[in-house]
Amino acid sequence: DRPHVSDPQLVVDFSSGNFKLTFHNPKNVSEFSMILLKGHEKQQICALHVSKGQAIPESNVTYCDAEHSNSSTTFTLKNLDRKHTGIYTCCLEVFLPPPYIECRLNETYLYIPDKEKCLSPGLVSGIAIGLTAFAMISCVCCVVVCCLRNKNQQCDSNSHEHNSEYMPMAAVNAAKKPRI
Repeated sequence: DRPHVSDPQLVVDFSSGNFKLTFHNPKNVSEFSMILLKGHEKQQICALHVSKGQAIPESNVTYCDAEHSNSSTTFTLKNLDRKHTGIYTCCLEVFLPPPYIECRLNETYLYIPDKEKCLSPGLVSGIAIGLTAFAMISCVCCVVVCCLRNKNQQCDSNSHEHNSEYMPMAAVNAAKKPRI
């Protein structure tokens, strides 16, 4: 009936963009803590304290949740990005029954790549070609409109002014004098 701390295997599951780190609980232990540490500095980011079957999760960050079942403890890391890449270490502390035991269970390195860009290179080149074509067509249309406007203005300047107080008159030949 002595506490048994074996070298449990860490199970890492990646689904829906979340990492789940699952460890088997120690056998014949009534009070223990599982702690998830990050980096070489061993910064505590998440913990689960179990006392008499009651689990109390604790998290120092927003991206870690701890869950407890009768057989295992699971740390869920969610909404991760590149800055979360690093070494994650799980430690076990056994309080009851005595003696107090502290051990490092397992370490794993999680690499989180940059999030994929929404625009693929093919889409970017397609957008560039489309914008270039639109700009060229717009320029051609502007040139045509300007030419038509200039032509209309030339036609208007050749025509007689309608608001003038002088009436346009046609050229008249000199009147012939009657011969007598």
